[in-house]
Amino acid sequence: MSAALRITDTNSANDSKGRALGFEGNDFLYVVIGIVAAIGLFLVLYAMLGVGPFTALVFTVPVCIGPFLWVIFFRRNKPEGYAGDFFDELLNREGWSYAPHSQPPPMTRHENRRA
Repeated sequence: MSAALRITDTNSANDSKGRALGFEGNDFLYVVIGIVAAIGLFLVLYAMLGVGPFTALVFTVPVCIGPFLWVIFFRRNKPEGYAGDFFDELLNREGWSYAPHSQPPPMTRHENRRA
């Protein structure tokens, strides 16, 4: 055997943000926090305030499903800043870009003549 050091390519830890519960990076935290918040809200409504179980579920399901849908539609397999760009486009539309439909109509040949 040779005493020379053998160099090989490896997958560095900084190349990947990791995976947990099928989500890249820290995206699983949104889902876990949503589940914990939904359980806590259900317990407060049902056990402490005496709200019926169905009514408590009606209020807690969106708290649980909301973060999950956020991760699926705006974070999973999307580039950094996708959600911000999506909502900016939704609210501002053209922004600073060229918007031909908001420009004044072109001048006709008759308007170009000088009297």
